[in-house]
Amino acid sequence: MHPYVVIGAGPMGLCTVRRLAELDIPVIGLEAHSDVGGLWDINSPTSTMYESAHLISSKRMTEFADFPMADDIATYPRHDQMRDYFRSYVKHFNLYQYYQFDSWVDSCEPEGQLWRITYHQKGKRHELLASGVLLANGTLHHPNHGNFKGRFDGIYIHSSEYRSADIFANKRVLIIGCGNSACDIAVDAVHRAKSVDMVVRRGYYFLPKFVAGRPTDTLGGKIRLPNKLKQIVDGTLVRLISGKPSAYGLPDPDYKMYESHPVVNSLFLHHIGHGDIKVRPTIAELTPQGARFSDDNEAEYDLILAATGYKLHYPFLDQAHLNWQGDAPRLYLNVFNPKHNNLFVMGMVEATGLGWQGRDDQAQLVAKVIRTQIDDPAKATKFADKVKRKAQLRINGGMNYLELERMAYYVHKADYLAAINNEMRELQLG
Repeated sequence: MHPYVVIGAGPMGLCTVRRLAELDIPVIGLEAHSDVGGLWDINSPTSTMYESAHLISSKRMTEFADFPMADDIATYPRHDQMRDYFRSYVKHFNLYQYYQFDSWVDSCEPEGQLWRITYHQKGKRHELLASGVLLANGTLHHPNHGNFKGRFDGIYIHSSEYRSADIFANKRVLIIGCGNSACDIAVDAVHRAKSVDMVVRRGYYFLPKFVAGRPTDTLGGKIRLPNKLKQIVDGTLVRLISGKPSAYGLPDPDYKMYESHPVVNSLFLHHIGHGDIKVRPTIAELTPQGARFSDDNEAEYDLILAATGYKLHYPFLDQAHLNWQGDAPRLYLNVFNPKHNNLFVMGMVEATGLGWQGRDDQAQLVAKVIRTQIDDPAKATKFADKVKRKAQLRINGGMNYLELERMAYYVHKADYLAAINNEMRELQLG
């Protein structure tokens, strides 16, 4: 039997390799870096991490349930603590044996019922045949550059290139975007830059990291509210805690809570309120010296940083194999492919509070599906038929997610996990 190949050694790839190995499914992991950790290893050639980065969710809401982080690790760990956590996970579950490092995948092509994978390792080309491919190379690697009119002659970088606030020293800085990374970087910049402006094109819900000494994401009632009611209740609480964004000179969101990802940052509104960051509207055009904005005001800058997000990117695989439609593949449970029952997209899922355990639940289901394909082809065929029927189904919990590229694979956490667990039960019951 040919092995199954997992591409990537970030947290999604690691738990995927673990769960396949536990079910005696032959597996090989291919990783471009020389060690595990993925995005969280700032030294990885594919990492877009920066020196000040921390988790935006608390450790207890993010960790693997059966591998908790140490008590002496901060509530919101630094990136290097996360890297070390994943390395400890690999050692604990003896996963290094399955990985080939410094391995850059060049192509994945179907060959009959198998996949031919070509990769290079330290300048040498390799090929292998795989019974299946599991893509776990991450969703936050390929920068989404804004398409702006005009030309800027100063320093222009995407947030994926940002590492240290040293780059801002004594410069007039413009940051484009207001997501979590943008707000982190803006807070970094105010301590080094001559001035910091920020283009905020739409409204956001802003949450502090702590409320009454507790991590914000651990708050909430033990009784699950209906999704629509929870939107109303939590949206009201956010306004009570943080106030309306317009009180800080920011646009108010014109959508309900959870219809886009909230910003979790305890310092951003503080600096806005102290005048350390100046809010700007949409860019009308770039100018050689800076930018002109939609309100016809102009400003000069030394450095522009575009925190404009990322695109899904699987460069070694033809998009046609992934049932790609619009901004993302259309897959059942964001994983299972109606065109190929042995091609899985791992970790192409975002949801408020999903954490690594939610992704591990996904990995366990995929391992169970593969084991079923091997042991009980008739049952596997029934599951494959369901995948074809339900590939267009989006588990959004009735939320009207914004039509944004980064929201194209967003799901509702509770409903998504319920669907994962339901499929697992059905496969186990037979």
